[in-house]
Amino acid sequence: MKQVAGKLKLELAQFAELEAFAQFASDLDKATQNQLARGQRLRELLKQSQTDPLAVKDQIATI
Repeated sequence: MKQVAGKLKLELAQFAELEAFAQFASDLDKATQNQLARGQRLRELLKQSQTDPLAVKDQIATI
């Protein structure tokens, strides 16, 4: 879990920086667009209900 979480934290941190940068940039290269799309998908996958959180094993399987 720690290996998965470490890589995921790094990807989400990079995504947050790129997302902030992308608000001001009008022309992004294909690699940046792909990284933004991946970050958005990861964020959607990790969204959970406050009253019904996913089990850790289910979170890992989803990612």
